[in-house]
Amino acid sequence: MTRTSNTLWWLTVVTIASLMVMPLLVVLQFNLQGHTPTWQHLLDYVLWNYISNSLQLALGVALGTFIIGVPTAWLCALYHFPGKRYLEFLLLLPLAMPAYIIAYTYTGILDFAGPVQTALRDHFDWSYGQYWFPEIRSMGGAIAMFSFVLYPYVFLLTRSTLIAQSHNLTHAAQSLGANSLERLTLIILPLARPAIVAGVMLALMETLADYGTVQYFGIDTFTTGIIRTWFGFGEPL
Repeated sequence: MTRTSNTLWWLTVVTIASLMVMPLLVVLQFNLQGHTPTWQHLLDYVLWNYISNSLQLALGVALGTFIIGVPTAWLCALYHFPGKRYLEFLLLLPLAMPAYIIAYTYTGILDFAGPVQTALRDHFDWSYGQYWFPEIRSMGGAIAMFSFVLYPYVFLLTRSTLIAQSHNLTHAAQSLGANSLERLTLIILPLARPAIVAGVMLALMETLADYGTVQYFGIDTFTTGIIRTWFGFGEPL
C-alpha cells in the first residue's frame, strides 16, 4: 500500500513538473536551431529597448512597493490606534483588483478628457497647452499602477515578521534614547529584511509577467515582446 502511494505521488509530481517545464523546452528547442532572421531582427533593433524598459519598470516598482508596504506594515504591526483593523483590511484590497483594471480606471480619471483635468480647466479657465499635468500612460504611470496594486505583498510579509519579533530590542533602544526613525533603521528594518526582500521579489515577478497594463500604456517589455514575436512572427523568441 505504501509503495503504491509513493508511486502515485511520484507520478503526480513528474506529470505536474513536465507540464510546467514544457514551455521552456519549446523555447530551448527553437534556440538550439540557431539565430533565425526574426531573432537577429530583435537583437539588432528592439531587444535592448525591452531590457531597458523592463529594468526601469522593475526598479521603479521595487522602490514603490517598498515605500508603501514597509511604513504601513510598521504602523499596523507596532502601533495601536482606532480603526486599525479596518485599515489592515483596506490595505489588502488592491490584491483583489488586477493591475490593468486599475490602469484603465486611473487613465479614465486622469487623462485629458477625464474628470480631474476637465474640472481644472473649467475652474481655472485653462485651455490645451496652458498647463502641465503628468501623463498617466507613461513609464512613471505604469510604475505607480503596479506599486498601488502589488505593495500588499510587502505589507503582508513585513507585518507578519514584525508581529512575530520580540519587542524587547525596540523597548531597550527606546529606553536608551533612540527615536522612532533610529529604531526603524537600526533595528526593525534589518530584522525584517528577508521578509521585505521576499515581498518585493513577489511584486517584481507579478510586474514582469504582466501584459495588460504595459500593453495598454504602450511600454515595450519582455512580456509584450514575447507575445508580439510569437503571434506576429510565429516564433516563441
